[in-house]
Amino acid sequence: MKNLFVASPFFFLPLLPCFAQTAAAPKLSAPVQLITLDPGHFHAALVQKSMYKNVDPTVHVYAPGGSDLQQHLARVTAYNTRAEAPTHWQQQVYTGPDFFAKMLAEKAGNVVVVAGNNQKKTEYIAQSLQAGFNVLADKPMCINSKEFKTLESAFATAKKKDLLLYDIMTERFEIPTILQKELTLMPTVFGTLEKGTPQNPAVIKESTHCFYKNVSGSVLTRPAWFMDVTQEGEGLVDVTTHLVDLVQWECFPGRALDYKKDIQVLSAKRWATPMSLSQFKAITKQSSFPDYLKKDLVNDSLLKVYSNGTISYKLLGVHAQVSVTWAYKAPDGAGDTHYSLMRGTKANLIIRQGATQQYKPTLYIEPRAGDAAYEKGLQQDIKKLQAKYPGVALKKVDNGWEVLIPDSYREGHEAHFARVTEHYLEYLEKRNMPSWEVPNMLAKYYTTTKALEIATESPKQ
Repeated sequence: MKNLFVASPFFFLPLLPCFAQTAAAPKLSAPVQLITLDPGHFHAALVQKSMYKNVDPTVHVYAPGGSDLQQHLARVTAYNTRAEAPTHWQQQVYTGPDFFAKMLAEKAGNVVVVAGNNQKKTEYIAQSLQAGFNVLADKPMCINSKEFKTLESAFATAKKKDLLLYDIMTERFEIPTILQKELTLMPTVFGTLEKGTPQNPAVIKESTHCFYKNVSGSVLTRPAWFMDVTQEGEGLVDVTTHLVDLVQWECFPGRALDYKKDIQVLSAKRWATPMSLSQFKAITKQSSFPDYLKKDLVNDSLLKVYSNGTISYKLLGVHAQVSVTWAYKAPDGAGDTHYSLMRGTKANLIIRQGATQQYKPTLYIEPRAGDAAYEKGLQQDIKKLQAKYPGVALKKVDNGWEVLIPDSYREGHEAHFARVTEHYLEYLEKRNMPSWEVPNMLAKYYTTTKALEIATESPKQ
């Protein structure tokens, strides 16, 4: 006998016990009804930070119980009770060791949101599709080469059953990245993309993240398993998913990639971020390292988290490099940071986000030859950009121009979850997802999992 709860904005109300027999599928009050499966990552809640047209406000949550679930429900409750634009989600929660089987049997919705422990995620995705659910999954959808094959089969299942499987790529909605991509499409400004070399890549993308961070106005409590790379995934297959996606999206927009022919992973390496017990306690609220982390302890006191990595690869002949590093805590005033370089025959397009930029991502145009003719062409083409993005302007700096971006375009990372979800819902309703999305998701996860395979062939650093 398991327990079923309804999460209101203020309290949990126990209902009658739910027995093991399969319940009839409920009649949906809107075309889309969400199911949240085993929410162990705060991204699951961020999908519900906004309300959506044609989405039922009742969300069915299936989970094993415990702190991960309670934190998820508390975040959604905070969105329901905030002063400005409160949401009105109603959470119906089922807990118990058979939660996944129960979800598959009850069919209480038609879209499964998966954002949690990555050790289980690929199998959750595959079985949900087999059972007839659409899936919106947080990245990464797989964390090793074996699971990549499972994911490939899952996409085949989705196609056969006419279901939608999609991952949450929030970084495509960062305005400096959008404008960087727009400028690459202007031959007068950018020229054409260089091919580069392994030593001097044509495209470089780097991101720095922090274990200690604020989300929705409070310090994030991370689950202890987040520091276990067998459950969360190494840095090479986790955050680098975003970076590899952006390389594909910016360099070859609208082009379907074939991972078997178009990608060559040249080299990859990984290294650890050390974490003391006191630091671990601060972000997990746990007093000791759990047994599953002892394999990564040094002298029983210092945890080594293999959250960092770099990949050098060729994509359709273009040399690219992506890197991710994790610090424990960012400097005051800073948060996650991003660096991006795209080298063109006429100019480099660079996003920097350091202290000089006050930790705000800032886009620069640095021409190879900044003569009068180039500036005239740039000023003409920037008008085309301004027509699409009013308020964007140029400011002359030492090495070229800074692209001035109005703050109104800078929504912030959390708001981008709503943007991704809105796109997903449109694809679901209109069946208009671009044909390149699925092959490019496979290309992305092949790149990351192949890189991990290469990096782990050599000793840990």
